Amino acid sequence: MSVQQFFKQVYQYITPSADDDFQPLAEQWKSQLPTLWLLGKTGAGKSSLIEAVTGDSSVDIGNGFQPCTQASMAYSFPISNPLIRFLDTRGLSEADYDASEDIALCQSQSNALIVVMKAEEPEQSDVVRALKQIRKDGQIKQLLVVHTGVLAITPVQRTQAIAHNQQQVEAVWGEECPHASVDFIDASFDANADADSFYGQQLLVQSLTDVMPMLYMLLDSQQHKTHEAENFAKLKSEVMWYASTASASDVLPAVGLVSVPAIQGKMLHSLGCHYGVEWNKQRFTEFASLLGGSFAVKYLTKLGVRQIAKFIPVYGQTIGSAVAAAISFGVTYAIGRAACMYLYHISKGEPVSPDEIKAVFEAALKQAKESREKHEANNE
Repeated sequence: MSVQQFFKQVYQYITPSADDDFQPLAEQWKSQLPTLWLLGKTGAGKSSLIEAVTGDSSVDIGNGFQPCTQASMAYSFPISNPLIRFLDTRGLSEADYDASEDIALCQSQSNALIVVMKAEEPEQSDVVRALKQIRKDGQIKQLLVVHTGVLAITPVQRTQAIAHNQQQVEAVWGEECPHASVDFIDASFDANADADSFYGQQLLVQSLTDVMPMLYMLLDSQQHKTHEAENFAKLKSEVMWYASTASASDVLPAVGLVSVPAIQGKMLHSLGCHYGVEWNKQRFTEFASLLGGSFAVKYLTKLGVRQIAKFIPVYGQTIGSAVAAAISFGVTYAIGRAACMYLYHISKGEPVSPDEIKAVFEAALKQAKESREKHEANNE
């Protein structure tokens, strides 16, 4: 495929008529969403944790949740363009509930386990029993313990209670486990809370991003220095969704050569609608040139090489596919970030700086690469 053909292919998907083959690609990504599995007794605070992380105050069983197993529910976030899935297992302390089958199914679908334990409840035998099964099966590598309701007891009791419950988990897991202590109430109870909206928020977010790197990009809440950056923050999850969809589609041999440009074109079309800017050939050509004169040649070359690599026996099905997925995610995310800056200035009738576009593209590419490397390290 020549550079001219590549740009023609991307551009055709910027038009709203080319929707036919996109839905299967979106479904493919949805089927492999990074998944956090929440395990704990009834009332431990699992739903509150999901609400606190997502910022969705309507989180509740029956509102956004879908049945996953016989007694577990799945919540995809964001709902419209999902990037991550939470599994909420039925409370382990409920009478006449044998969790064995649900545990087996949930761990096969999860990337990391979040054990939620109420600090003032030392009786955690059901949780410990479940952990023994999970550890024995060995499918879950990443684990985080979240101690909830910590402000309901005195500081001395809190320290002792957290240490006791943490010890119960680590005795089963066989190693030291990361943990966070939270209370989903107003952060004014904590003199050192700073900008936290609930007690322990910053530590919880940091701990979660350590076990699920996708959250590192999704929950990045740094203050924005410009109106353009504030605008991008509102569209960031959508750009990440397109990048993730491109990544998922580029795992299979030959598919990415067609699917990745298609997804990038649809992303640019959607972003143009958000900014009230209609793409035309002149704008599209200008935007592509702002990324750098050699960008298209380098990208197209890498795209072709990735497809060839995936046909190599063994290597292609493992390393080749992983590299292809990583590059497609990073480049698509970076293109989306740069496009948002470009469209913002166009919508305001402002000049577009080539240096700014290149800088924001490279910064986004670096952020995506760091997130991906962290993910791969967690799964080694």
